[in-house]
Amino acid sequence: MTGRSVSVQLVTRDATAATDSHVSVGVTDVREAYELARRRGYEIVHPLTEEAWGVTRFFVRSPSGAVVNIVGHD
Repeated sequence: MTGRSVSVQLVTRDATAATDSHVSVGVTDVREAYELARRRGYEIVHPLTEEAWGVTRFFVRSPSGAVVNIVGHD
């Protein structure tokens, strides 16, 4: 992927979301990722949110049932 960056983190507890995610994936454009997830019909478990610590994120449920935190730094 030219011009794109992805990082992956394992997550054990999320203090600011109602649902804990299983894994966190960092993306370059979180809003684009959110729109793509919505168009593809993925279940959004936590809405697109601008967090106080400077990230924007949302959670989706994968086809296997895992909750994935998609996060971008603004």
